[in-house]
Amino acid sequence: MAIWNPWRGCRKYSEGCQYCYIHKGDLRRGVDTGRIVKTERFDAPVAKTQKGVYKMKPGQMVYLCFSTDFLIEEADEWREACWTMMRERPDLQFLFLSKRIERFLSCVPADWGDGYDNVTVGCTVENQARADERLALFSQLPIKHKNIICQPLLERVDLSPYLSGVELVVVGGESDRNARPLDYEWVLDIRRQCMAAGVHFSFRQCGTHFIKDGRMYTLNVRDLGSQARKANIDI
Repeated sequence: MAIWNPWRGCRKYSEGCQYCYIHKGDLRRGVDTGRIVKTERFDAPVAKTQKGVYKMKPGQMVYLCFSTDFLIEEADEWREACWTMMRERPDLQFLFLSKRIERFLSCVPADWGDGYDNVTVGCTVENQARADERLALFSQLPIKHKNIICQPLLERVDLSPYLSGVELVVVGGESDRNARPLDYEWVLDIRRQCMAAGVHFSFRQCGTHFIKDGRMYTLNVRDLGSQARKANIDI
């Protein structure tokens, strides 16, 4: 696994952004999240050692723009260079997530066609309104590898109309002392939808405030991932 953040900074975009960990972390460090700037590791996938070997070893999943949004408007002038680097490294699998999926077709390169084999796109939704709005578009886009990310999941959501062609659905709760609760029944409901459609499912993390069998639990942030894994419901 590798992480590639060619730029940093973001803007809150919808309901799921309310307690975004990026904004919280930047606030603690005194960093202006609203300032989108290129990073020193902009060219990380193609950077080489003195011996001419790629520093980023082949065969990895590269998590792209996980501290921002790959489709954010402020990065339009830099994105083409990123596509060029992804073309140069077909030995890496790139994954990025976006809440701005309506911008996708205006952001892809001229040779995109029906998608690059080594690029996976995740569309992030947090409630039914955003699912209907974004996934209706997402389902029609020319992308070879599609994921749906329901994190933070804020209510019960019906994804069943949009699961055709999707490889994976990821579900998770919100991590903040003021977090909106995650009901385990919502998680299981999406899992049932995925099973019916033959789509892989991953429960990535519980919420800080987690409802199970009608009882509310408050969990430590450090335990959210491990508690989700203990449920052992991934398919």
